[in-house]
Amino acid sequence: MRVERVTGRVLSGPMEDVYVYEAPVRLWHWITAFCICALVPTGYLIGAPLPSIGGEATASFLMGWIRTVHFVAAMLLIVMFVLRLYWVFVGNHHARAIFIPAVWSGAWWKGVIGQAKYYLFLQEHSDNYVGHNPLAQMAMFANFLVALVVIIVTGLGLYAQAYGWGSGWMNAFGWVTTLFGTPQAVRTAHHLMMWYMLLFIMIHFYMVIREDIMSGGTVFGVMGSGIRMFKREPKP
Repeated sequence: MRVERVTGRVLSGPMEDVYVYEAPVRLWHWITAFCICALVPTGYLIGAPLPSIGGEATASFLMGWIRTVHFVAAMLLIVMFVLRLYWVFVGNHHARAIFIPAVWSGAWWKGVIGQAKYYLFLQEHSDNYVGHNPLAQMAMFANFLVALVVIIVTGLGLYAQAYGWGSGWMNAFGWVTTLFGTPQAVRTAHHLMMWYMLLFIMIHFYMVIREDIMSGGTVFGVMGSGIRMFKREPKP
């Protein structure tokens, strides 16, 4: 099977199964998904708390648990992201694709345009790609990674605010509040990025299911096994 080096586009057969996503990449994907499932509802409730609960305050720790779950999930998300950054440098080519899109390559931009035509129903078939197609790489970088970095940075800035100026946390992340101007601006950016990421996740779900049915290769199962299997030969 011949594959275009920069983009991962399959040029000719015979088609064969390819090990694409290594175990650390798949582990990061699923743990990050789990963390987001915990962070979104707890983060929303921190921003819009539930009505007060009657009785003695000592009898209820509901908001305390909500905050605890949010902070634990956030720290796990950050640790996994740091480990994922490490794997960008030591993993295979596909471990770097969404972090360093090949914007310098004409073939990559040709792939972006070709996939855009396919998604807009201006082209009947898409090319087969071993890893993420170029348009997916662009979307993952611009819509997920950028949002994730902003969420992490603003989240650490908000966490530091609870300790006050002069604390170790504020010495490390007080610059976030200074950069945004006010604590409320940091909260607003953190909140908006949550909705931005949720919009991306909904589109991501749709595209995974759509492409698993319509494209020439498996999509949903590849993040489980790491192996891309092809269902048809490349279209001429």
